[in-house]
Amino acid sequence: MRKSIRGRFLLVSVMSVILALIMASFVLLNLFTLNVERRIDEELTGHINNIAGTLRFAADGDIELPDRPIERRFNEPYGGLYWQVEDDLRNKQLRSASLWDTSLPLPDDDQEAGSIHRYHLAGPEGSELIAQERKIVFAAPDGKRAIRVAAAIDASVVSKARRTFMFDIIPYMVALAVFLIAASLAQLSYGLRPILSVSEGLERIRARKADRLSGSFPKELQTVVDAVNRLLEAQAQLISRARTRAADLAHGLKSPLTVLFNDAATLRERGEVDIADELVHLADVMKSHVDSELTRSRIAGSAALRSTDADLASSLNMIVRTLRRTPSGEKLSWSIDVADGIAIEMDPNDLQELLGNILDNAVKWSRSAIRIKAHLQDLRAVLIIEDDGPGASPEGLSKIMERGIRLDLKTPGTGIGLAIVGDIVDVYDLSIDIQNIDSGGLRIIIRF
Repeated sequence: MRKSIRGRFLLVSVMSVILALIMASFVLLNLFTLNVERRIDEELTGHINNIAGTLRFAADGDIELPDRPIERRFNEPYGGLYWQVEDDLRNKQLRSASLWDTSLPLPDDDQEAGSIHRYHLAGPEGSELIAQERKIVFAAPDGKRAIRVAAAIDASVVSKARRTFMFDIIPYMVALAVFLIAASLAQLSYGLRPILSVSEGLERIRARKADRLSGSFPKELQTVVDAVNRLLEAQAQLISRARTRAADLAHGLKSPLTVLFNDAATLRERGEVDIADELVHLADVMKSHVDSELTRSRIAGSAALRSTDADLASSLNMIVRTLRRTPSGEKLSWSIDVADGIAIEMDPNDLQELLGNILDNAVKWSRSAIRIKAHLQDLRAVLIIEDDGPGASPEGLSKIMERGIRLDLKTPGTGIGLAIVGDIVDVYDLSIDIQNIDSGGLRIIIRF
């Protein structure tokens, strides 16, 4: 995943979604808590106002509450909701039945009359309370008197509501995470589609089905596409120029060689046969080298630079038809077992050059027969060419494809043909196996 753009984007997306939802859950949980606390404060303030509105003074000046709140929790011992009224001047205290045998430990601090004072208190049975207190100045029979009215609620109400809300939103957050990750994957697939188009275009170029990238690309990729097309055009021009120069050089050398052949013929007419034969031999060697270099200049620089794919049966039939017309080839028995429609990912010219050199060597050494077979093995084409010649020594087999190596100096040749085969094998990364046949002869197996 580390080396994949898709994997990197997916990893960042998953981490971002999870982090964002955790932060969102934290914010929502805090907002919910603030809202619950706000509602609790409003409830406590309402209770204080209701209690303050029903406070009365008896004839003796003591405070009394004839209409006590009817809220059920005020009457349930330790029910979680409490009220308390204190008259500090007469040390008189009224409290809800829910406080039972306890009282609210209101702090002894100065506060402005009429304002709400909010704080946390220790409640019954070790509980924690959220409390509000309001100091109200009443007109008592004996003058103005400050009365403290307080209401409190168990703080666990907030934590329980918070915990319930948290468990309620978890399934929705998980569903939202799945949706966002799926949306990120869809966005990623859509966003990477142009890159996939570039990859497919390059594959078409490699398969020689196109010579440049074409189509509509986003502006972010268009500069890359243009650069690749310019590179392909420059490469094609360089290859064409190199092949042209090699061909010009080879053709330029052919003229002097023709003169050498003519001079050798003139010397032979004059009776200088030895010198003429030597010149003819040297000219033949030079001509073979020129022809081989001209052939090499036509070989594709790599498998990706082939002009198109080749048909194995067509290429073999063309070469065998030519070799059968030669003096050596017409004396041989040819056995060909090659199915039609076997496509080879090689330039047709390169395949013909490969087969031509191998079969030319087989014709040169064969005594009576040449056998050619081809089949598909694990979707790969396998070609087998056998002759019934003398074969080669173990040392010769290891060197047979080296440049200039001739296993029999008495047989005409330059030792370059199979070297060209080696060059083509290297260009197309083919597998070639050369072995002696027990009954006599040489077998060459090529796996494309």
